[in-house]
Amino acid sequence: MNSVISKNPTIADRVKTIIHEKLGVEQSAMVDSASFSDDLGLDSLDVLETFMSLEKEFNLKINDDDAEKLKTVGSVIDYITAHARRN
Repeated sequence: MNSVISKNPTIADRVKTIIHEKLGVEQSAMVDSASFSDDLGLDSLDVLETFMSLEKEFNLKINDDDAEKLKTVGSVIDYITAHARRN
């Protein structure tokens, strides 16, 4: 990781850091196509807790209909990129 990213992390970096810190998932496993349940082994409670942390971090609300569609790391990054309010 270069020094610019470490000083000003991207949304993707922040999402992956939260997943790692909350659930212990290795950063190297969090490719965009990684499924929360199939590839990362997360259950629905893990995903819910992660979404709650992401909502707090990015100052947004992930509604239930959208949450059901967010199945991969990449889909969450895309959703947050589209919906996050800049702090």
